[in-house]
Amino acid sequence: MTPELCPQTLPLLLPPEKYKGWMKKRTTKPEPQEEWHQCCVPTFTAWCNSHLRKAGTQIENIEEDFRDGLKLMLLLEVISGERLAKPERGKMRVHKISNVNKALDFIASKGVKLVSIGAEEIVDGNVKMTLGMIWTIILRFAIQDISVEETSAKEGLLLWCQRKTAPYKNVNIQNFHISWKDGLGFCALIHRHRPELIDYGKLRKDDPLTNLNTAFDVAEKYLDIPKMLDAEDIVGTARPDEKAIMTYVSSFYHAFSGAQKAETAANRICKVLAVNQENEQLMEDYEKLASDLLEWIRRTIPWLENRLPENTMHAMQQKLEDFRDYRRLHKPPKVQEKCQLEINFNTLQTKLRLSNRPAFMPSEGRMVSDINNAWGCLEQAEKGYEEWLLNEIRRLERLDHLAEKFRQKASIHEAWTDGKEAMLRQKDYETATLSEIKALLKKHEAFESDLAAHQDRVEQIAAIAQELNELDYYDSPSVNSRCQKICDQWDNLGALTQKRREALERTEKLLETIDQLYLEYAKRAAPFNNWMEGAMEDLQDTFIVHTIEEIQGLTTAHEQFKATLPDADKERLAILGIHNEVSKIVQTYHVNMAGTNPYTTITPQEINGKWDHVRQLVPRRDQALTEEHARQQHNERLRKQFGAQANVIGPWIQTKMEEIGRISIEMHGTLEDQLSHLRQYEKSIVNYKPKIDQLEGDHQLIQEALIFDNKHTNYTMEHIRVGWEQLLTTIARTINEVENQILTRDAKGISQEQMNEFRASFNHFDRDHSGTLGPEEFKACLISLGYDIGNDPQGEAEFARIMSIVDPNRLGVVTFQAFIDFMSRETADTDTADQVMASFKILAGDKNYITVDELRRELPPDQAEYCIARMAPYTGPDAVPGALDYMSFSTALYGESDL
Repeated sequence: MTPELCPQTLPLLLPPEKYKGWMKKRTTKPEPQEEWHQCCVPTFTAWCNSHLRKAGTQIENIEEDFRDGLKLMLLLEVISGERLAKPERGKMRVHKISNVNKALDFIASKGVKLVSIGAEEIVDGNVKMTLGMIWTIILRFAIQDISVEETSAKEGLLLWCQRKTAPYKNVNIQNFHISWKDGLGFCALIHRHRPELIDYGKLRKDDPLTNLNTAFDVAEKYLDIPKMLDAEDIVGTARPDEKAIMTYVSSFYHAFSGAQKAETAANRICKVLAVNQENEQLMEDYEKLASDLLEWIRRTIPWLENRLPENTMHAMQQKLEDFRDYRRLHKPPKVQEKCQLEINFNTLQTKLRLSNRPAFMPSEGRMVSDINNAWGCLEQAEKGYEEWLLNEIRRLERLDHLAEKFRQKASIHEAWTDGKEAMLRQKDYETATLSEIKALLKKHEAFESDLAAHQDRVEQIAAIAQELNELDYYDSPSVNSRCQKICDQWDNLGALTQKRREALERTEKLLETIDQLYLEYAKRAAPFNNWMEGAMEDLQDTFIVHTIEEIQGLTTAHEQFKATLPDADKERLAILGIHNEVSKIVQTYHVNMAGTNPYTTITPQEINGKWDHVRQLVPRRDQALTEEHARQQHNERLRKQFGAQANVIGPWIQTKMEEIGRISIEMHGTLEDQLSHLRQYEKSIVNYKPKIDQLEGDHQLIQEALIFDNKHTNYTMEHIRVGWEQLLTTIARTINEVENQILTRDAKGISQEQMNEFRASFNHFDRDHSGTLGPEEFKACLISLGYDIGNDPQGEAEFARIMSIVDPNRLGVVTFQAFIDFMSRETADTDTADQVMASFKILAGDKNYITVDELRRELPPDQAEYCIARMAPYTGPDAVPGALDYMSFSTALYGESDL
């Protein structure tokens, strides 16, 4: 390129003796085409020396010192970091031309076109060509690589200056000449990167010389940037030289590029550490929630497995109420916690995959599968508990009924036997007359008849006691004792009866007459009395029914009993008629009977009293049956009410489950649209909860009414509860899958069009709408997306590699989430351990270790302390106190899940 003329620039960095010689040459006014030569010579000289001093040398005269090509080749080696061809050491012109040509060839190899610049002109000391060559080198190696937002080198350097100085007042960088005259631009660049070097607030725009000299002095002293410009020359020139300004400003860019790299490195490390901190918090949250849920299950299962029955109905009903509270109040929050735990686990694993971290492995015994197994044990324990409670309540109800029946029959029997033993032991026949003996014999026959009539009651009492024992009645010892006493007494009565009969028969020949009427009265009165006592027992007997049909059966039996009352009344009148006839005979024939019947103790008054009692019990029985009939009608209404709701809610839940399955397969629109649609769908499902609660209320009424079956529906409350919990869990999981897809899309930079394409391809080959693809379906899907997977060995090997990624457990199916994860890894970039290690190396100043002070200076406080707490001490041969090993730490970030 051909350099253009530029304003004069005073030399600042030439040695004094050279500066004086140079000034003598300028005593005469230069020609216009030579002005830029004179102003750029000191700037270019200083720029070259800033690099040559790294090799331990410098130039004094830019026109002369590059003529042999040796320092020119050395300059190119320093600024490029590459080795040039071995130079010629001869002093002849041909040797010099050869060396300069090697330098020019190296410049050309970097893609720079050298126009009108030849080795001969450089060797001959042509100042114009020499300066043009140096400017070309500056452009290529100091400015060309500067690019901000894909701009050209010059525009990129200008944009960098504008961005760095934008916050400073009185600074407006628009070019590389007059924008820098007041010196504030240079000061702003220094203050932006090293604010401790310049007190910018004290600078004044109307004092450019002070501003410029301040910037030049500070840059030389603290930033190792030599003085390339003269403050007075810049102030005194209407338009400072653009090439000189660009050369000097590029030195600032390169001086601060290290800080920019450090800032980029620090940002990258902060990002990685933030991801790790967030993931660790999610892991801790998962562990705590899993521990709490497992502990609750551990405490609850023994309670549900406790099948020790209670002795009283009240205690068992309290157990049932406690179980209802568990189902209604305690379990639903735990169902939500379990669902949330699975969602948190899936979200965490997705984040770990997206950040290129290993999968999270919970502590032993706290895997999602462990929680599901524990939950299954809980539901298994719960499954039979409610049925056991209801059976126990039914058993206790039956026991109470039998116990009451036992007490009634035992009391009646004991009342009947009261005094019977004393009667049988009487010796009254020894002093009785013949008629009295005969009377005693007849009376004893009547007693035997009565005794035989009571045999059934004794057998019933024993049978009831046996049934109470078989049903494990809590007060069985008392029942057995009473039953044994009755049986022993019964056996004793039998023995005494037999003994008295034998005594009466021995004196029977002494008896000649007997009052047949009394005997007939006694024989008819005893069965009738037993019938009335039996009727009173039946009328007072408690009953348990569970259906309308059962109460109707009892009502029918009661009506049939009432139909026998007229005949019974006739029998009563007939018995009373016999007694009246005896009274007439006694009165007529003056028989000494003392007005009593010797054959029976049943008096007409007793018969009438029991008959009146039977007549009073009949309407009471009518009322009890009527009330029970009304209760059974109420229970039937409860059954129908529950059945009507259950027959609606059950199919509704099944329909919603099927709709969710279709939605998860046939999603349309953006993921955000799908997520919004699913959340609205979830809201509509949650709004259905009052109907479930209403059904729970009806179910509780049914249980309180001790209703054990319902022919109006096939759905039980347990079916509805399980279906509802599965519905809530399914919609929550589906929403979580879409959220994870959004997370994957955003983290991996996948466009909505790509996501739609992935979904469309997956659904196209998911022909059975199962939400998964078999190996052949997945292979066809990949081919449709442009993957070259043939049937050759190489294609088969590549497909096997992909299947090991998407189906690590070898289940033979590929889920949509695994498919998306694979495609996201194929289409997006991720940070790696090498990138993080390189970032730490920049912050460490290219050392193999980093110090505590460096971490605290370069990173935010919390992330600096995070690294310090986790980095191991550096033990290399160049270790210093406080040195930390960032290399192993970077590897650990991607190789371990539990730092």
